[in-house]
Amino acid sequence: MKSVFDDSKPIFQQISEMIADDIVDGQLQEGDQLPSTTALSQFYRINRATAQKGLAALVDGGYVYKQRGVGMFVAEGARDKLLAERKLDFHQQYVRPMLEEARRIHLPKKEIIRLIEEDYDD
Repeated sequence: MKSVFDDSKPIFQQISEMIADDIVDGQLQEGDQLPSTTALSQFYRINRATAQKGLAALVDGGYVYKQRGVGMFVAEGARDKLLAERKLDFHQQYVRPMLEEARRIHLPKKEIIRLIEEDYDD
């Protein structure tokens, strides 16, 4: 996880996104235990309630589950679910606007594909 917050979003949301990133990147696997709210609040020097709110968002999304008295763990299928959601977001946030601009400037589909293939590393 990154160790610096910015002003773009609430801190609890950044905590949630950092943990989700770790799940997507494979640093946290299904069944892995997450840091406790106390550990997060001490490490980031934030209010414990802020850390709890970030973890609760992951529980609400179904990416993490609570085991009472033990802690929170990465849920089964969390990575696949996050990847599917992020692919949809990628399409909506990047691909659609790019294609709208390409149409606006009369850039043919073949040229778009050529430009992407030129810069895309497999």
